[in-house]
This record gives sequence, structure tokens and C-alpha cells, in this order.
Amino acid sequence: MICLLLAAPASGGGKTTVTCALLAALERRGLSPCAFKCGPDYIDPMFHRSILGVGSYNLDLFLSSGETVRRLFTRASAGCGAAVCEGVMGFYDGVGGSDRASAWHMADTLGLPVILVVRPKGACLTLAAQIQGLCGFRKKSHIAGLLLNDCSPALCRSLTPVLEKETGLPVLGCLPHLKEAEIESRHLGLRTAGEIAGLKERIQTMAQELERHADIDRLLTLCTSSETAFPSSTIPETESVTIAVARDEAFCFTYAETLKTLEHYGAALAYFSPLRDKALPGNACGLYLPGGYPELYAAALSQNEDMRGAVSAAVQDGLPTVAECGGFLYLGRTLEDLDGQVWPMTGVLPGAGFRENKLVHFGYVRLTAQKDSLLFRTGETVPAHEFHYWNSTENGGALLAEKPVSGQTWTCGFMGPTLYAAFPHLYPAGRPELAERFVEAARKYNREREEKNGTEKMPV
Repeated sequence: MICLLLAAPASGGGKTTVTCALLAALERRGLSPCAFKCGPDYIDPMFHRSILGVGSYNLDLFLSSGETVRRLFTRASAGCGAAVCEGVMGFYDGVGGSDRASAWHMADTLGLPVILVVRPKGACLTLAAQIQGLCGFRKKSHIAGLLLNDCSPALCRSLTPVLEKETGLPVLGCLPHLKEAEIESRHLGLRTAGEIAGLKERIQTMAQELERHADIDRLLTLCTSSETAFPSSTIPETESVTIAVARDEAFCFTYAETLKTLEHYGAALAYFSPLRDKALPGNACGLYLPGGYPELYAAALSQNEDMRGAVSAAVQDGLPTVAECGGFLYLGRTLEDLDGQVWPMTGVLPGAGFRENKLVHFGYVRLTAQKDSLLFRTGETVPAHEFHYWNSTENGGALLAEKPVSGQTWTCGFMGPTLYAAFPHLYPAGRPELAERFVEAARKYNREREEKNGTEKMPV
């Protein structure tokens, strides 16, 4: 099997561009590739999925253990001819100035060869020195080759003999500067794949240029391995129960492995749109409101009064509910949009969502529960992450959040026997007991509803 990790010396090196081009090139060769992203990133996997039409998965060594990461990698790559993992930030940059949860940590955990993506503008021998430093920084760097990004073929030909002589690494070619590779950003990073006109065609053009100016065959030879399988977990035999999952332009931040973990414990997922649908799926016994961009669609969400009313009634009636970040804002009283206009939301929670002019909380956190609830047990600590420019006048106090390095703390979250609602994003793939508790609460809700209605079991 072909397995590799694409990394760069720093953020902004073009990892996503090269990853998308390479995935499309591998698909064109009939290799049925799958994709992975290091770290808590929702948007880059959307680009992977837009090319492949299959799931792209996150792998995170802060939110989950090495054993879990290896199991997820094996499960997701089964049956594929190639697995391409996109790194995060600079190659060795991890949590709090350490290499923990870095792209290097991932390559070391999975034993993946690394193709280093570098932008060579303005440097030659100095670039070789920087690459040598990266290769020697850890006893085993896993760096197997170099790919020059945003580099003309002429410059690539000029640099190749120097870089190969000084670093001992093969230069596999280049991806030239392309207008198609320029992707607009917004306050949470790149625009989502669904918002970019002609994205598939643009990526196919990038793939053609990569195949034209890079030695893909040599890359595949460097990255072919038979040592990629790790133990997988057994699937419990459980009674399925329906959990409604919000999925549309406003609620698009879900990890594929979160959904897989819910299904692993017996959830039958029913997708719906808070923007367009008028009611929740009729047999829903649980509700998952993930993050996304509700602030961009505040007017449409507000104007869909039927759905707002349905969500409000269901949550207050005890429907087991998990609401993260954007979902948390949707459960509040009001939400300010990009233009400063305030719109009514579901009113389940007391807070009013408003725009900040900076990141409110950014990065990894550890959450410690102050009481028993739907997902947590008193005193239990769970890793999570935050990234948002909107805030709320009422953030709750059911959880103690702590930054892993600085030790900064604050309280957040509303929790109860049937509720988790807070800004932090959870990662049930790394802490599967969270998914198990959610699904079990949905089963309990279904049993109690049957007893109350005096009817036969609700169909799934």
C-alpha cells in the first residue's frame, strides 16, 4: 500500500494545495486513495472529500491516544490503494512549543514516510541548510523526499542538483504557481469546498500540472509499504436508535470519525437542515448540532420559525442533545450576523451570540466536569478544542476549561442529564465513552417515549 504524510516547514507552505493535487493524481491512476488530516481541522477534509467523494478523516494525538490513531488509520484506509495524510502547521510544531500532536509526531506514530513541501522563493543553499536542520532535528525525521511548491519548472531544475547534493534527499519535482490554487479565506480559515466555484475542475488542473512537473512514479516507490495495518476494534452488537444530525451550510463542522463512532455504538444517523427543513426527523431519539457558520446564515435560521420551534420544544422536552460551538449559538436567544443585525434563535439557552473582533478561545483545552451529565461524570477530564470569533453573553459554568500549557482556566458549558451545549468541540473517536453515553441516552429516551405513548417500539 502507498502511504505518506505531506508536511511543510511552516504554515502557509501549500500543504492543502499539494495534497488535493496529489489525491486527484492518484485517483486518476486508479489507486482509490483515502485522505487524512492531522489535527482539529474541519475545512481541509472538506477539500479532500470534494475530490474523492469519500470520507476524509482527522487524526489527532492530543485528542486521542496513539493506539486510537493507529486503529482509525487502519479502519479508514482498509481497501484503499493509497493513504495521504496532510500535516499541520510546521513539521515539528505541536502543543505549546513541543512536538506533541505535530505532523512529525503523527509520522512517527504511524511510521509514515514524509514528503516535505517547500516554497523555495528567495533561497537556495540556505533552503538546503533549513532542510538539513529539519532532517537532523529528531533522531528519525521520516523525511523521504522534497516537493517544491509554487515554483517554476526552470527554478526547480536549477535547485534540484544543489538540494539533492546538500540534503541527500530526492527532489521529486514541483507544482508551479497556479491561479487555480488560490483559495480565498475567511475568519475560520479557508472558504469551504462547497463555496468555491468550479473546485473540482480547478483541482484537476492542479493534478495535471503536478503530473507534468513531478515524478509521481518515484514518489510512489518511495512511499510504498506493507507495514500499515494496526489492530482494529470489535463492533459491539447493539440495538440501533436514530440520532438527528444537523447538516447544511450553517452546520458543516463534523468529524467523519465522530459520526462513525456514533454508528459504532448503534446510532442510525438521520441528517436534516435547520436552514430548510420544517421539522426534526420524526423518529429522532437524539439531536447533534455541530459547529459551522450559523452567523453567516442567521437570518435564514431565524426565519425558519418551524424548525426553531421544533428544536426548542424537543430539547426542553428532554431529547438528548449535543450542541457544539455553532450549535451552541443556535440554542441561544439571539445571534448577531456579519452586518451587526441581531436575529432570534431557538431560545433554549439564555445567552445572546455576538461578534468579537478577535479569536475568543483558540486551540486545545482540557474540560473537567463539575457534575454528572449526559456525556460527563463528575471530575472527569476530557480533551477538546475551540476556535471561534463569536461569543455569548452566557457561556455557562458546568465545565472547567484549562489550556494545556499556560494553565489559563475559565468556566463554560450548559450540561444536564440530556444536554451538552458549549463552545468546545469534542472528539468522541478519542474518548468513545462520550459517544456510548449519548447513544445510550437516546435509547433510554426511546424506551420512555414508548412507555409514555403506550405504543410499540418506534421504527428506526
